[in-house]
Amino acid sequence: MKTIIGLFDNREEALAAVQELHARGITSADISIVSRHDQGWYADDSQPEAGAETGAGLGALVGGVSGLLAGLGLLTIPGIGPVVAAGWFLSTFAGAATGAILGGATGSLIGALMEHGVEEDDAHVYIEGLRRGGTLVTARVDEARITAAETTMIKHRVDIGARRDQLAAEGWSRFDDHVEKHG
Repeated sequence: MKTIIGLFDNREEALAAVQELHARGITSADISIVSRHDQGWYADDSQPEAGAETGAGLGALVGGVSGLLAGLGLLTIPGIGPVVAAGWFLSTFAGAATGAILGGATGSLIGALMEHGVEEDDAHVYIEGLRRGGTLVTARVDEARITAAETTMIKHRVDIGARRDQLAAEGWSRFDDHVEKHG
């Protein structure tokens, strides 16, 4: 299995990627989402929101990927704040966070990304993107679906190299959970 990861600037792009991954035969058990809680994924009563804007997107996601949102969980990540996460990556991250409470959850999230094949410098860009309101989508795929998953993600996701260059132009070099969050 290979892990394909994408950073998306908004929820609609992330949902479109998830729907397309599912349509390409990748099951909800192999797709995960991590997004800042303040981006409207989750209502205060810990249930998926039913508002017009969110309801349409979540309704389509639930229809296309039936089990994914059932496991939504809230985590707090230093420097990012509350995030909502669902899917298998949540388990990976939660396991890493349990062992890294003294080191901080961001270190474990960066570590979880690296454990799944992401270079450390890219992991920092992904986490900074999450801090700034982006959404991470991860998909575990077998060899037969790697090309389809990569094609789907490329169509919708942020170009990490270009984003790193953009952040560097702003003076950013690495994710720092002590810096006030953006966005």
